[in-house]
Amino acid sequence: MAASAFLLVASYLLLLLLLAWPLGRLIARLVDVRPLPLLGRIEAAIWRIAGLRGEMRWQTYLLAVLLFNALGFLLLLAILLFQGNLPLNPQHFPGLKWDLALNTAVSFITNTDWQAYAGESTLSYFSQMAGLTVQNFFSAASGIAVAFALMRAFSRQSATTLGNAWQDLVRITLWLLLPLSLLFALLLIQQGVIQNFSAYLSFTSIEGARQQLPMGPVASQEAIKLLGTNGGGFFNANSAHPFENPTDISNIMQMLAILLIPAALCFAFGRVVKDIRQGKAILAAMTIIFVVCAAAIFWAESQGNTALVQAGAVNINMEGKESRFGILASAFYAVVTTAASCGAVNAMHDSLTALGGLLPMWLMQTGEVVFGGVGSGLYGMLLFVLLAVFIAGLMIGRTPEYLGKKIDVREMKMTALAILVTPALVLCGSALAMMTTEGRAGMLNPGAHGFSEVLYALSSAANNNGSAFGGLSANTPFWNLLLAFCMLAGRFLVIVPVMALAGSLAAKKHQPVGAGTLPTHGPLFIGLLVGTVLLTGALTFIPALASGPIADHLLNTEIVR
Repeated sequence: MAASAFLLVASYLLLLLLLAWPLGRLIARLVDVRPLPLLGRIEAAIWRIAGLRGEMRWQTYLLAVLLFNALGFLLLLAILLFQGNLPLNPQHFPGLKWDLALNTAVSFITNTDWQAYAGESTLSYFSQMAGLTVQNFFSAASGIAVAFALMRAFSRQSATTLGNAWQDLVRITLWLLLPLSLLFALLLIQQGVIQNFSAYLSFTSIEGARQQLPMGPVASQEAIKLLGTNGGGFFNANSAHPFENPTDISNIMQMLAILLIPAALCFAFGRVVKDIRQGKAILAAMTIIFVVCAAAIFWAESQGNTALVQAGAVNINMEGKESRFGILASAFYAVVTTAASCGAVNAMHDSLTALGGLLPMWLMQTGEVVFGGVGSGLYGMLLFVLLAVFIAGLMIGRTPEYLGKKIDVREMKMTALAILVTPALVLCGSALAMMTTEGRAGMLNPGAHGFSEVLYALSSAANNNGSAFGGLSANTPFWNLLLAFCMLAGRFLVIVPVMALAGSLAAKKHQPVGAGTLPTHGPLFIGLLVGTVLLTGALTFIPALASGPIADHLLNTEIVR
């Protein structure tokens, strides 16, 4: 199994880097505000018709992003509430309850895609396409636009503007997300993913039961679901469903799609700041943590279930996993989807071993900066870069600086605020759920495993991942409202200080490199950055993890003894 695991990870990373390198060049060109070759006239016509001129200060840029997402929320909420009166509804599904509609609308505008419903028995084709799929594009574009603004902040000096948010959103959608999604959708269709508008098909099973086979425009939603690190599946089983993920080839394609844009953004960052080594250093830190987590979950899942060992059964932990993919591909998919802010799954995470389930949970709790979501992963990791630089400055008694920009008190306040938002939401939200009758009512499992399910749900919502541990009945007013609040706050209470940080950095002048300047592209800094991410995540969440998956593991071990 060790050799197979090594080949899986090595081949995956090789393919990912080969695809991300040229895509990074394209993204860097999009960050540049100059007209694109061949497409400049089309853009000029769009800007003229829409009245888009000039660049924006960080406050205006932030306001545009917030307004864009607010309008998307209202539109999606209306579609879900009045679904029964809208077209492309061959199954005649009614509108959603207000709390579920609100939770779902918040989920998809925040790039979380938490789903407290079964898609094939709840949503019409119109809701899936005009509602969810459209917001998959727009939420992904919003995250990338914020990353663009922060990149410009590091590359400019004495500047008061960060680009035009509306132009960035249009460019990202038209020239990056749409072409990639179209190509990927065609590849998925070739592999067997369905794409139609047929009514559900009735058939008689081998046992003689009359059942329905769901149909729908799956490939088009699946493509942006993965490329935009959204994760919202057309079917309840998500990427474990054969209509969403039919083959081993489609499985590896999906995993590549999840991390493609986050990895390419690292290369783009290096080009924008005119030092490709900086982007490579960030990508190297992400990759190191990613590989360690993959190795750890492979080991945990290969140990199997201790209760099965005691019973004399074959120690293969296939519970909750697709036989098409097996242990390695299922465990690796869990790491990929939680390293990115993507809720897509091809196995039931609740069925992972206790320590195997700890790894995806911890990857989310770090703020999902190990590659992370499209845009959010890069600007989240850059926050840790500034924290690492600040720590190094304290060690040598020198004012910290990064890429020629001195990091002062204001920048560190914004950095600390952005980093602490999601841990506060996860820990306070978990405490609230465990203290209230409504919160505990959703737990189907007692003890440490039940708490792990609650902790996973809050970690997923606050960090805009969207995957679920399972075993938690979250479609209640309490859980829908709590998770909706965590998703909103986890997305936009991070974006606000990031944009303030970008405005502050853009106004600074570049400082010349001196003898005491810390190199931020070598192995020493990569190690410092990895250590900063690991220590921050460990110090914040070790008590909660000890009460959840670690206690669950120890209890299972003790029972066997």
